[in-house]
Amino acid sequence: MTRETAERTAAPAGARRRVHAQIPDDKAMMRAAAELTRDINTARAAIYWPDMLGSALLGYAALAGAMLLQTPWLAVASGVVAVLALYRALLFIHEISHLHRDALPGFRLAWNLVIGIPMLTPSFMYEGVHTLHHARTKYGTIEDPEYMPLALMKPWSLPVFVLVAALAPIGLVIRFAVLTPLGWLFPALRRAAWERFSALSINPAFRRRPAQGKEARRFLLLEISATAWAISLVALVIGLGLWREIAIAGAVFAAVAVFNQLRTLVAHLWENEGEAMTVTAQYLDSVNVPPPSPLAAIWAPVGLRYHALHHLIPSMPYHSLGEAHRRIRDHLGEGSTFHEASHRGMVPLVGRIARSTMGRPGPAD
Repeated sequence: MTRETAERTAAPAGARRRVHAQIPDDKAMMRAAAELTRDINTARAAIYWPDMLGSALLGYAALAGAMLLQTPWLAVASGVVAVLALYRALLFIHEISHLHRDALPGFRLAWNLVIGIPMLTPSFMYEGVHTLHHARTKYGTIEDPEYMPLALMKPWSLPVFVLVAALAPIGLVIRFAVLTPLGWLFPALRRAAWERFSALSINPAFRRRPAQGKEARRFLLLEISATAWAISLVALVIGLGLWREIAIAGAVFAAVAVFNQLRTLVAHLWENEGEAMTVTAQYLDSVNVPPPSPLAAIWAPVGLRYHALHHLIPSMPYHSLGEAHRRIRDHLGEGSTFHEASHRGMVPLVGRIARSTMGRPGPAD
């Protein structure tokens, strides 16, 4: 499907949005994505392990600097490094949600011990949830935990959507240090906590179903570990009076959450209003920010600058997405559907969504 075909299937002139449910699949693009990338579709331990562990080590070292350094500007600079490094390390939760159970033995456990539990974001909060976002019949619908039609909502919804993430550290402490122990005493509260507060979702209507079998046991162990850590943090504040250190750590983790929410804001165009969509429509509602955009590798690390391509081939490891994008782009050319999902950067994307919320569908970026 070429750009002209997509325009013919778009909403009528003057309408606020393209009707994604009317966009047919571009079989040539889907075939090229599958055939041109088969040889780079294996996760490489030599890349995953040092990247994740190195980012975590740098992040924690910088966090210690933010707590201990007495020179204000050095402490702030160290805090900025901590935010960026821990943000990158945290986003490996996205890769974990797509990894085959036999790929990278021990990586999921190591990530939980090093990042997931210390940051009160164990992998069970994404595993079994994020894959629903990729389900052919669920993306962009009320059953999608990671979708809201933000481009069709009120203008005030965008800053609220981003800034509410700053409350994440407090919310996670309450989730694990308060709701989990109380849930063991009151089954109804435990069910509610699991359904509503056990997934990294943005759809307020989403309710998580109970985990089953071995997955349920593994998730329970992760939940117990996160609970023990959350209670320990509360004890450190109350018992040892480490208010300043905990406040700095909380500020860093809040900044990580806001940064991630801002990235989420521009991961899609958010123009679907609940209809089931074709794979190509999902691709066009998602965002690639390929080179030469200089900052995308910072605000959308671990392959997330190729988010639309990820929706086209979800199993592709993050380190192969750049090469996959180059191959498909060169094969299909600039006039193709594939090219339509490429955008220049975060600022134009935020502007596009903001214009849409105000009922002014300005030019595409």
